[in-house]
Amino acid sequence: MTVRGGEPLAWNVAGLLSELPGATRTYRVAAVTIDLGPELRLADPIEGDVRLARTNRGLLVQADLAASLDAECSRCLRDIEVPVEIHIDTEALPGLDIATGLAVDPSAEPDALRLTDHHELDLEAEVREAVQLAEPIAPLCEDDCPGLCAVCGERLTGGPHDHGEEEIDPRLEALKAFRVDADSETR
Repeated sequence: MTVRGGEPLAWNVAGLLSELPGATRTYRVAAVTIDLGPELRLADPIEGDVRLARTNRGLLVQADLAASLDAECSRCLRDIEVPVEIHIDTEALPGLDIATGLAVDPSAEPDALRLTDHHELDLEAEVREAVQLAEPIAPLCEDDCPGLCAVCGERLTGGPHDHGEEEIDPRLEALKAFRVDADSETR
């Protein structure tokens, strides 16, 4: 089954929950976009696979997804796309007992991923968090990006860059002739 753009990252898993442990389902995710908050934007939609396996308690959820983020090179400030890989490996527990329909007490495992009362698995929050954690701290357009010129602010990737002789404060002119002798430094 394929989830396409505009559809949430959610599946009704009541049928899978009624099967024996070991039963599986695989869902293809294609062209899905989600809101990542004010600081992040998707450059490419989310693509990948979500595999669900019935356990004795609920579902084992394994997702391998990929997308790209709109970002800015931290050195030269160029707009770039940063690919991100998202891996989710967690267990989802039911909110209601599938046999009795009674609510399950979530206080025993308050941080566990829970299915809705309609036996739906919603992964949007987990995917959003995984993308936010996968965002690089200092994205680069190239591994060896030289950045911006400290004098004029132009990108240094554009070829030769020269500002001529820099004017020196007359009080510091005497330091221009100062040279360190390498031999005297090692003694």
